Amino acid sequence: MPAARGGAVIAAVYAPAGALACWSLGRTLWEGLAEPGIALAFGVLIAVGELAGWGPAPAAGGGRAPGEREGAPLGAAGALAYALLGEAGGRPTTHGVPQTVAVVLAAGLVGLVPQIARGRGPALDHLARRILTIGFAATCFQPLYNTGTLGTWVASGPVYPLFMTGLMALTALCDAVLAAALARARTGWPYGPLLRDELRALPGIGSAICATGVVISLATAVAGLWALPVFCLPLLLTQFAFRRFAAVRTTYRQTIASLARSTEIAGYTPHGHARRVAALSRAVGRELELNEPDLDVLEYAALMHDIGQLSLLDPVPDGATSPLPPAEQRRIALLGGAVVRQTGVPAEVAVIVERQADPYRDQPVTARIVRTVNAYDDLSGESAGPGGSLRALERLRLATAQDHEPRVVEALARVLSCGGRAV
Repeated sequence: MPAARGGAVIAAVYAPAGALACWSLGRTLWEGLAEPGIALAFGVLIAVGELAGWGPAPAAGGGRAPGEREGAPLGAAGALAYALLGEAGGRPTTHGVPQTVAVVLAAGLVGLVPQIARGRGPALDHLARRILTIGFAATCFQPLYNTGTLGTWVASGPVYPLFMTGLMALTALCDAVLAAALARARTGWPYGPLLRDELRALPGIGSAICATGVVISLATAVAGLWALPVFCLPLLLTQFAFRRFAAVRTTYRQTIASLARSTEIAGYTPHGHARRVAALSRAVGRELELNEPDLDVLEYAALMHDIGQLSLLDPVPDGATSPLPPAEQRRIALLGGAVVRQTGVPAEVAVIVERQADPYRDQPVTARIVRTVNAYDDLSGESAGPGGSLRALERLRLATAQDHEPRVVEALARVLSCGGRAV
């Protein structure tokens, strides 16, 4: 995506979020804070959820990608509960839409403090999404509840639970659309797979957040503010467990990357080759609209695709195995797959490594991507000189009749033209 177009998308999200935030703060300051104790309790809850959702600064090359799953589920559930709060301890509340957005904004700003202190910059995308989605939920609920319309519907039948379910679904859909749009604007990755990944997460963490928000609001209506710690503690513990799981995944990926560097340390492949092939392969996979699990498998396979070269007595020049006889290429690929199978990574990773020497028409798409990106990095290395990247792409296009799938080559060209690597 061109930078100007990406900036326009970001502005299209930030502008209404900023306008809603300013209007809400102004109305709240002008009219005063209704039920300040309740507002403070929910503000603290949201702020604690936001603070607990941010982990340490990621290592270079790591970190959360745009569009990644909700990092502060307790904060999201608390904000949603406040937007859907009509009573507290049996007494009606009157905070309305402006105060709801103002409290969520203030708590979100508190949650940004650790990010700024760590030098990671404010996560404004996250805050803009939160303001818009909570503003939407509050606008759909508060006026209807305060005017008694929802009470009339409930008295006439089971409309209230259907209304709440539909409102939660629309709110979650709104957040997914915004998250995918901002990720597209930031990265240039295709919008379709980004939105699909966001929607795929809704039955999991998305439904848990929505259900918890509704339960907190209903429990607070009956039991008062004592319901907040009772219903939020399990979600907070779950949030810490997810953070632990994310840390384990990061360590797992770093271990694979370290193992992949063994070919570089031994002098079989150029420095940084595996890392470049992995990053570019993942970008090409996104361009071809692969889903997140397939992208993870693709990245692991790209990191370890040359591990079989350790079986060679003498390194091949620049680590490029394409000039070797087909039987030797096949032997190296099979040995590499055997090594990968001993590392505990998914079996699909070993299959991709094993099939690098197969004709591309017989390979899965992930193996075709690694094959093409690996060839590109070999052809466009430092020894290629000025214009080497353009010549490398031209050679790949000329080889599409036998060695490379045209669709993969063109996806690689599009990624490079968007800055995946300067052409």
